[in-house]
Amino acid sequence: MSILVILIQPRHRTAATAAGAASGHDKAVPDFSWVFSADNLGVSRQGRSAPALLPRADTVVAALCDVDVGWHTVSVPKAPVARLRAALGGLLEEAVLDDVETLHFALAPELAPGQTGWIAALQHDWLSATLGELERAGIPVDRVVPLSVPAEPAEGHFLPGLDQDSGPPRLVFSHKGGVSCLSLAGGLAKTLVAQSGAEDIRWTAHPAAVAAAERWLGSPVSVLDDGERALRSTRTNWNLRQFDLLPRHRGTLALRDLWRRFFSPAWRPVRWGLSALLALQLIGINAWAWQQERGLTERRKAMNTLLQGTHPQVRAVLDAPLQMQRETEALRSAAGKPGDNDLEPLMAAAAAAWPDGQAPVQSLRFEPGKLVLVAPGWTPEQIAQFQQRLRPAGLLANLAEGRITLTRASANGSAG
Repeated sequence: MSILVILIQPRHRTAATAAGAASGHDKAVPDFSWVFSADNLGVSRQGRSAPALLPRADTVVAALCDVDVGWHTVSVPKAPVARLRAALGGLLEEAVLDDVETLHFALAPELAPGQTGWIAALQHDWLSATLGELERAGIPVDRVVPLSVPAEPAEGHFLPGLDQDSGPPRLVFSHKGGVSCLSLAGGLAKTLVAQSGAEDIRWTAHPAAVAAAERWLGSPVSVLDDGERALRSTRTNWNLRQFDLLPRHRGTLALRDLWRRFFSPAWRPVRWGLSALLALQLIGINAWAWQQERGLTERRKAMNTLLQGTHPQVRAVLDAPLQMQRETEALRSAAGKPGDNDLEPLMAAAAAAWPDGQAPVQSLRFEPGKLVLVAPGWTPEQIAQFQQRLRPAGLLANLAEGRITLTRASANGSAG
């Protein structure tokens, strides 16, 4: 699953640009540095382009510089979602230098009301305008992440100075107490690191700051360029697009994010497992269907063989059970023997089940398989007794308007 990380330049460098974009002046739209990864594991390519020329990817993430994000720990108030932003502003009013109405707040991942945790604070209009520039160019941003977040164990990353030729290098120090951006000039940075009490700090440095970092530390550091650092920042669960900066059509985006996750390298074993399970199911269903079809074919052949062996005069077999019944009925009729649906068996069954003390039948009417007896004046108990006595013989008796109708249960349609 491909991912495009757009590195957003520090706000003081793009303030005019953001204002122009918010006012609709396209001439001020800047170029963006970007990193593209085909698998979210390593940098495939990187560059700098205007928004309209940015590469297309499955996921687009905007990464903010360390100096543009402030960090505060608060106990999240138990307020409705619609009022939570205002409640956070009230809590942080004394802790921030800017007017809280101009700031955007974002809660740490999985931080719920009533819990204490990290809150990210940054300029609202600037971020909104920057996202607007990208979206107008057809680049919808799925997530916004900070390059550094409070971390334990601590991490330190060295950057070249603002003026790479002569400015002092800078240190971004992420620890359990927050994220600090300091110049290496003077002793403030070393004092902060010492006071943090952090151990086993992971040190990295931009290629242009490696030499200065090793002199400052007195030990080697790992090289981490801007592209690799930006890609690494996407592997956290942070997303600064919250409250009024949430992407529109959140349901569609959530479904798309789930789809992308499913096709990510981390989910490859799951995909293989589901594919294997589906293949086994298809093979099993086909094998079962083949066995059932084979069984039905064998039964049809057996019925056809039985029909032609019992009645050799039948040349063409179209419906073996029906033809067998017809031929058997024809033989029975030719022999003069009554069938189950003839008058004699039905009358014999009615006589055997006739209730004690009931008057004889007044009249009767017979159709093949149905005998109608006219016998008014039956009580419900007599009807129930009559039906109960007929049931073992496979007959049903229905009373309507003084008429009792006898039919075979198998031919009645309501036998079940």
